[in-house]
Amino acid sequence: MSKKWEGRWDQITGSMKKRWGKLTDDDLKQIDGNKDRLVGKLKERYGLTKEQAEKKIDDFNKDK
Repeated sequence: MSKKWEGRWDQITGSMKKRWGKLTDDDLKQIDGNKDRLVGKLKERYGLTKEQAEKKIDDFNKDK
């Protein structure tokens, strides 16, 4: 789990759903704070490259 998300996953998921509306509740349960899984889901749902997905996650973390 990302250090930044540790202990706050339930709060973070709400923000993620607002930012990335294509992520489902099941997706977020599967991700469970794992950055690699989030990268995979962003690639799958939005057709991003790994680098694009990682950049979006980094930008998201800067906002948090």
